[in-house]
Amino acid sequence: MTENKNMPSHVEKIIFGNGCFWCTEAIFQTVKGVKKVESGYMGGTTKNPTYTEVCNGNTGHAEVIGLEYDADEVSFEELLLIFFKTHDATSLNRQGNDVGTQYRSVIFYHNDKQRAAAEAMIVRLTEEKVFDKPIVTEVSPASEFYKAEDYHQNYFNDNSTKSYCAFVIQPKLNKFAKEFTEKIKPELL
Repeated sequence: MTENKNMPSHVEKIIFGNGCFWCTEAIFQTVKGVKKVESGYMGGTTKNPTYTEVCNGNTGHAEVIGLEYDADEVSFEELLLIFFKTHDATSLNRQGNDVGTQYRSVIFYHNDKQRAAAEAMIVRLTEEKVFDKPIVTEVSPASEFYKAEDYHQNYFNDNSTKSYCAFVIQPKLNKFAKEFTEKIKPELL
């Protein structure tokens, strides 16, 4: 994620990969306490990958979003729950029609506290039988974050009339709003 040197101590970072970053970005931009969302790539071997290279599936990178969030306003556990409830964490290397390792479900943690919380959430959701199949989400240490090209940033807000936004992202936002109304930024209600 682009470095923010003036970040207050209660603002933390996490990287989520759960399918197309356009969808994920649109959801997390609406969450109370989330200060910044940036689409990018992580987890592969290619330096400075392009969208085309990542989409070809040969870089090892996942499409991800980097979040900066105010831990005084939204807990990491709440973000994890939103992460798990807004994609299919039981589908290996696939979200809907998007297929390939670049669409894998992954949490890239920045510290042991985040790692432990992510692993505990997977255990909890498994024990509660929230999903009918095993969770396949990877929990991996964060590596180099490569910011995606500018046209990928704020994609839904800048392109809401395009068919992908209307038929794929908007239904996900509607589902999110229905289940997590209390987590939506008040100015968006």
